[in-house]
Amino acid sequence: MIQLIAEQLTRLGLRPSWALLIADIGGVVALLVLAWLVNWIAKRVILRLVAAFVKRSRLKSDDILFRNHVFTRLSHVAPALVVTTLGPSFFVRAARLSQLLELGTTLYLVWIVLTVLSALLSSGFEIYQLKSENKSAPLKSFVQGAKLVLWLFGGIVMLSITLGRSPVYFLSGLGAATAVLLLIFKDAILGLVAGVQLSATRTVQIGDWIEMPKFGADGDVIDIGLTTVRVQNWDKTISTVPTYALISEPVKNWRGMQEAGGRRIKRSIVLDIQSFKFLDEPLTEKLLQIERLRPYLEEKLEEVEAWNQEHGLTGKPSFNTRRLTNVGCFRAYADAYLRAHPGINQELTKLVRHLAPTDKGLPLELYIFTSDISWGAYEATQADVFDHLLTIAKEFDLEVYQSPSSRDLKQLALRAAPHGDSGSADS
Repeated sequence: MIQLIAEQLTRLGLRPSWALLIADIGGVVALLVLAWLVNWIAKRVILRLVAAFVKRSRLKSDDILFRNHVFTRLSHVAPALVVTTLGPSFFVRAARLSQLLELGTTLYLVWIVLTVLSALLSSGFEIYQLKSENKSAPLKSFVQGAKLVLWLFGGIVMLSITLGRSPVYFLSGLGAATAVLLLIFKDAILGLVAGVQLSATRTVQIGDWIEMPKFGADGDVIDIGLTTVRVQNWDKTISTVPTYALISEPVKNWRGMQEAGGRRIKRSIVLDIQSFKFLDEPLTEKLLQIERLRPYLEEKLEEVEAWNQEHGLTGKPSFNTRRLTNVGCFRAYADAYLRAHPGINQELTKLVRHLAPTDKGLPLELYIFTSDISWGAYEATQADVFDHLLTIAKEFDLEVYQSPSSRDLKQLALRAAPHGDSGSADS
């Protein structure tokens, strides 16, 4: 065909050399235009038919394949086949040009295979994650590692085709460059090792709440890649952590809290020791009116009375007898209140305990777990518990410690001032 065009150009008065050159250029241009046209038809017509089929299909896997452009990349095979089959026969005359065209087409086909395999790896990973139990598995690093190896060997194949050497020749040369390759792909290799360990041990999964202060990470894991892990912090910022750091650095994982179904409250109420006292009759009568405390108080009063009678201490001076204290009753009330609170997980640890006294007073610590682990519900339950206990402490004649404010100091100064000074100040 090219020869016929060249002969026609020669008859029109062109030199044979120029006629052949123009015919060759025209043939290549015509071939490229034909390839582009076939590619356009494949994308516009065939892909639309595929898209319509995928849309009607109930399977989710074909949607994933289409979304990852597997069919789009396969459509590039059509122009390559046109160039391979029609080029040498109809459009290319020169042997050298035919060889270049064959080389370019071969490299193009290898590139298509690599892109299709890469898209299939991504699609396979997404299909695997369709099941809810697989969504948290840290397998993305394996997919990225497989893609890295795929493109590395694909590059070697393309280089061997270009230079006319066997791929084994280039693979044998990798041994001498091992140190350089290890340096270049250090993060990828460490990330792949970390991915294997994370997948085997399940220490960190997508969706886990982790804390890594060294990297400024405190939030949910949203992605585990080959070299980096992305953590969405509570202020909606994103922190990136090296994947290998998840197995080489300390990580606090809150998944245990989520699996246990309870979120811990560990907070103290500091009571003023000077407000501690034994129960007298008026305070006892007052506390007996508290329904939550009445069973405990009645039982303890009987126990104390029986103990005093047994040891012959009835009617003795009060400092020789066994008596109840307001702080002990308050501790019992706090325990009863927590056991009846609907927001407290009754299956997990519940403690109301004394800590070591300090210069500020006696800390009464609550060690409990909420039944709802969501942040808002947790804070609401914690506030509800301490609002109540801090307020009702006054009913036990207890004082909660608070550092003196300027108002307290002013009132103290007014009390200490002589009456004459206060009177003159008023006049």
